[in-house]
Amino acid sequence: MTETPTDGRRTTALFPDAPGRTKGYEKRAVDHFLARAREAFESDADGTLRSTEVRATAFPLVRGGYAIAPVDAALGRVEDAFAAREREHALSRLGARAWVAETRDTAQVVLDRLQRPRGQRFDRVGFLRYGYRVDEVDVAADRIARYLASGDPITAEQVRAVAFRMERGGYREQQVDAVLDAVVEVMLAIG
Repeated sequence: MTETPTDGRRTTALFPDAPGRTKGYEKRAVDHFLARAREAFESDADGTLRSTEVRATAFPLVRGGYAIAPVDAALGRVEDAFAAREREHALSRLGARAWVAETRDTAQVVLDRLQRPRGQRFDRVGFLRYGYRVDEVDVAADRIARYLASGDPITAEQVRAVAFRMERGGYREQQVDAVLDAVVEVMLAIG
């Protein structure tokens, strides 16, 4: 896990390389983002980088890049750290009651959507277009709804890692992804 830059110095890579011919995340993009995240976190200024921005970060896939799973795991930890800081700032600014009420409202909006009838929880793409498989999304939605309604165990990492196959006429990806992001926000907000 060492690299030799053009100036001859040896440095330690942050993550293992993607194996064999598998594509991985472009190293410079990952390193640049993590350096930016470190600066923002160390500055301790509210709003310099938000947990939602960390969650939405994407890197180009290239041969010889970093292995995807370790980078994604690190991004999850970075997101958790920023979310904890955001929670602290909001608690000091709003007070515990207002923060809990705001989080409860968001959770209720998500729960209301997820409790719609199966097959009708999200908009569908046209029949000739591809969207997320309805049955797979509905299974995940049921599990998340049980978490929100009665506290069934599920982690933010499990929600982040959920993936769906595609089908013609499936659920609109953007809506599903937005609800999953809101679930992660609620989970991180309650710590």
